[in-house]
Amino acid sequence: MDDPLWTDAYAPSLSELPQADLRDRLDRTVDEPMNLIVQGPKGVGKTAAVRALAEETHENTEADLVEINVADFFGRTKKEIRNDPRFEQFLTGRSRMAKRDMINRVLKESASYAPVSGTFKTIVLDNAEAIREDFQQALRRVMEQHHRTTQFVFTTRQPSKLIAPIQSRCFPVPVRSPTVDEIIGVLEPICVAEEIAYDTDGLEFIASAAGGNLREAILTAQTTAMAADEITMQSAYETLGDLGDDETILSILTDARTGDLKNARKTIDTLLTDEGYDGQDLLSELLRVARSKGNFDTEETMRLHKLAGEADLDLVTGLDEKLHLVHLLGAWAVGRSALRESEMHPQ
Repeated sequence: MDDPLWTDAYAPSLSELPQADLRDRLDRTVDEPMNLIVQGPKGVGKTAAVRALAEETHENTEADLVEINVADFFGRTKKEIRNDPRFEQFLTGRSRMAKRDMINRVLKESASYAPVSGTFKTIVLDNAEAIREDFQQALRRVMEQHHRTTQFVFTTRQPSKLIAPIQSRCFPVPVRSPTVDEIIGVLEPICVAEEIAYDTDGLEFIASAAGGNLREAILTAQTTAMAADEITMQSAYETLGDLGDDETILSILTDARTGDLKNARKTIDTLLTDEGYDGQDLLSELLRVARSKGNFDTEETMRLHKLAGEADLDLVTGLDEKLHLVHLLGAWAVGRSALRESEMHPQ
């Protein structure tokens, strides 16, 4: 998709957020900036809401809004962190610094710099559930030191992963999944602006199929419009039939089954980082594809489901989603190899 994404081109203002309760809650923070925990399921508009709030509160949003995707940030190498144009000013001449110290310095220095406009700046930590507890302890001290000039906003699907001292310093902003009617209310003006012919049935079909995931609904509408030059029930149905990552997910299972865990890990990383899956969603999809499209025998499929129960607990309590999913596939592949070995050399 070479055209600009509609999710970016039609990013909402604060007054355009589809959830009225979210608008009301954020309106209260415009004149009294405070630390926030913006919490809710995947794709419901958490990041869009934070950006809309920043546009409302900062005269120079580009200068006074710092966004850090935690999962990406902590997964980077030292060189990648050092060469990021947002952070290189803090790390010049510090190539021998340990990665842990680099991350702490970036967080501390980002908070300490004076705002360009107004009286405060905003640091957004996206996917905040991925922040290790020791970094959270350090971050708590940074929040205390710079509370007058820096607003911290945590977006997360799992607020319970944040330590109590951070939670106590933040105003909670729950973001619920938008209703079908609210999603249609977002899609209609986009279609009008793009001069795309549409009917209500087509928009309702897309909104219903999204299951509350606003981002998915907008991208599905764009894909449908590009493929059919219109959005109707039929064109939306055909588009949704073509969408999905089943073949990609099947390739993960196939690679693991043949012992190519390196390639499986790379594909998992792509789905988690670029396609917006969270660990539990991807685990569910792996199991569904294994049942419906994988050419696996019953014993292999049952063993994968058994291992998935342990992985699901790890995903809930752990921080590194990719690690737990790769561990699952590795255990599955090892078990298959042991089974084949026993079949070849029975006692």
